[in-house]
Amino acid sequence: MGHRRANTKGARRGVLTAGLLSLLMAGSALSAPPGHAAAPAAPGAAEPPAMAPAAGRAPEHGPGPAGDAEAGTEAGAGAGTAAGAGAGAGTAAGAGAGQGAGAGAGAGAGDGAGVGPGTGSKAGAGSGAAAVTRPHSGTSTEAGDGAGDGDDAGAGTAVGAYLDYGPRGIHRMAGLRKWLGGTDLRVGHTYLPGDVWTNIEGRPGFLEHWAQWRQARKDRLFVLNVPMLERNESHLPDPVVRQLLRLGADGRFDRHFRALGERLVRLDVPDTVIVLGWEMNGITYSHRCGPDPEAWKAYWKRIVTAMRAVPGQRFRFDFAPNRGRDAIPWTACYPGDDVVDIIGMDSYDQPSGQTFDQQVNEPYGLRQHVEFAAAHGKPISYPEWGLFRNGDNPEYMRRMLEWIDRHKPLYHTITDYCPHGVWQCDENPKSSEVFRTMLSGKGKPTEPAPEPEPQPEPEPEPQPQPEPQPACTPLDLGDWVEKWLGRKLCVRVEWRRHLTS
Repeated sequence: MGHRRANTKGARRGVLTAGLLSLLMAGSALSAPPGHAAAPAAPGAAEPPAMAPAAGRAPEHGPGPAGDAEAGTEAGAGAGTAAGAGAGAGTAAGAGAGQGAGAGAGAGAGDGAGVGPGTGSKAGAGSGAAAVTRPHSGTSTEAGDGAGDGDDAGAGTAVGAYLDYGPRGIHRMAGLRKWLGGTDLRVGHTYLPGDVWTNIEGRPGFLEHWAQWRQARKDRLFVLNVPMLERNESHLPDPVVRQLLRLGADGRFDRHFRALGERLVRLDVPDTVIVLGWEMNGITYSHRCGPDPEAWKAYWKRIVTAMRAVPGQRFRFDFAPNRGRDAIPWTACYPGDDVVDIIGMDSYDQPSGQTFDQQVNEPYGLRQHVEFAAAHGKPISYPEWGLFRNGDNPEYMRRMLEWIDRHKPLYHTITDYCPHGVWQCDENPKSSEVFRTMLSGKGKPTEPAPEPEPQPEPEPEPQPQPEPQPACTPLDLGDWVEKWLGRKLCVRVEWRRHLTS
């Protein structure tokens, strides 16, 4: 949330026409970070278009005050949530030096303890809720059989990575999978541009490749970040945002989200996970919650209601704030269990100097996220996480992956971009090694291919040269004259012409 994907999440791109987007979808070399492909203004748009957003960006502004934590400790027991696992007991076991367990049936309580890699220890308890709310069309809910009707229920945590917003992101997944020793990447993650409404509706040519990828296997998960407002990264002042949120709450923008829902169903991805209005507790996006939390929550409900009204849909809506307090406590933005299917969190390694224990225990941090989701009977997710302010930090990487393994989110997707990536760039070799080892168990990264030995250049074959022609013509003066002179006389060619003319 606050810096670009390329050169800290990419510079703003120029306006791309629909034709260029179609070319891009066909495999063109053009590329831009998610949400940076600006498009012409939608006809009749209420406001002029602005630059498109840098979707899914790591937070620029650090979260609120970090919670107190003992050095080297990790809470052993959080909420033992069962993401999409039904009404049975949800359990979680720790990894590495710190370990913890949580168990619960229905909304029962679990407990556990853990010892961190340092000298201190903590014991904690959380609810192990396993009941899962699953909305269908309209606002009806159903508990106990996982969130949504997709084929990922019971399949364990789905792993993925954000690698690019377009077809390149799909193509690069094969390379990452190979680098990870064959680890199955079941999550495809991209972002809709937030510049104009026509892009938020899912412009033709943008989603087709992702839909094809999703349809190739039943157990895959397509995750789509959807802005709630156009001009989403234009730094609109709070009064303007407040007015737009209230217009949205009154149904002014319903048609755009209905159009998006219809397009996704037509593309045969009706079970898409919609990360709606992500990082709403920050200040980066126009779809932020702070200027009017009540209007924001009412607007979220309008959007969900409009998209659930589309025949054939099985969408799941992921509420994904930034970790920490940021500009407003994210709990103040929670719109209600009936319109939320997954409770996610974007959690980058920042601010500078903050330890992982502080990230866990700060107000509105990782622990509170897990406990809040368990209390509401929702699976958790980590749509965005990765390195940021603290550089190549293998301790963060190890602890975050242990946290994910312990708490079993429905899915997680690391944000892999330079200079903060672990696969697409080589600025973070220590964290890269940890990531690869923990997700693949295949040991050290692949050795680079040996440089080919230089081949000697063949000697050029000599080209035949014409024999030199004499510059003069010998005169036949007779043997006695040549004997008297001691040699033949030679007359220059041009002189001979005069002598014989």
